[in-house]
Amino acid sequence: MTEILPSQRGAFDIPRDVAYLNCAYVSPLSHKVMAAGAGGIAAKVRPWTLVPDDFFIPADRVRNLAAALLGGTPADYAFAPAASYGIATAALNLPLQAGQDIILLEEQFPSNVYSWQRRAEAAGANIRTVLRAQALSSGNALDWASAIEAAITPSTAIVATPHCHWADGSLVDLKRVSAACKKVGAALVLDLSQSAGALPIDIAGTGADFAAIASYKWLTGPYSLGLLYVAPHRQNGQPLEESWIGRKGSEDFAGLVDYVSDYQPGAQRFDMGERANFHLMPMLEAALQQLLDWGVSNIAATLGEKTAHIAAEAESLGLTSPPAHARAGHFLGLSRADGLPDNLVKRLAADNVFVSVRGTSIRVTPHLYNDEEDVTRFFAALKKCL
Repeated sequence: MTEILPSQRGAFDIPRDVAYLNCAYVSPLSHKVMAAGAGGIAAKVRPWTLVPDDFFIPADRVRNLAAALLGGTPADYAFAPAASYGIATAALNLPLQAGQDIILLEEQFPSNVYSWQRRAEAAGANIRTVLRAQALSSGNALDWASAIEAAITPSTAIVATPHCHWADGSLVDLKRVSAACKKVGAALVLDLSQSAGALPIDIAGTGADFAAIASYKWLTGPYSLGLLYVAPHRQNGQPLEESWIGRKGSEDFAGLVDYVSDYQPGAQRFDMGERANFHLMPMLEAALQQLLDWGVSNIAATLGEKTAHIAAEAESLGLTSPPAHARAGHFLGLSRADGLPDNLVKRLAADNVFVSVRGTSIRVTPHLYNDEEDVTRFFAALKKCL
């Protein structure tokens, strides 16, 4: 049964006078995650304590946690330093012919754009961008799925989309998009950096070919170590780099000079070089375990309640937001007919209130470390600026 979780502020190092409502920017690290990183650094300080298993077993544990949290099997997950690395891997491995189309969303995060632009140029293919105006429905809501369905044709080779748009939290119905892709044989590539860990998802169930996830946002993990989901039928592809650890038998350090052509099983061939990351891997492990302990369904319900409360109070200040059914519960974009004041982010930060502005909206993205006092501080500071 889903439950509303109490504030977890005590699990984080956030001063009482700071209202940090900006998880979509960078998540704070919990005490547990920070301690795990410190332990990893301590091990590297004394490298004679490291053994070959340290290059493999922690990574295996994280793959198990990723599958438990996000769906699929442990073998479906590779490690990537950034979402852009995962998207570049997808772009390298998906077939694309001259004259075919790659479908993107307007104002999509650049990491899920640039690789496709290069790939399209090299193949003589086309980029088709689904515009916000095409997705706009009644009631200030964005129906991205309908607009994507309308854009897909027999010439569509790849659809690259987020689950939750990074600018305003508007949702993409992945079930509908996946079904539309299957009708024409198009590949589906997802950027889940703004949803994984905050919204329940079964990546395998979406039918995605690849899904990239930065861990430093809603996975509450470290910077420079994330996840790449690779569907089983794509796991025989070409990695971006040829690291020693991705080859079969790499556990035998003495035998590394006996070069082999075979890779480790599953998605491991796509792992970034130096994936062992003695301080980052323990941090990601602690972060994923923390999310599993809280329960993603519980996180989603709790954050949805928080943003609904903020949206209701914002209306009294003349600020509007997309309807709850059209946005992710952990995301809130507040806009005003007259526009936003200049330097709003800096002015709020001067009062220790931290949010982002993306486009014409104030992006308010709380997490479990936020409480009612944070919301009160936010509105007190905001009223001074409007």
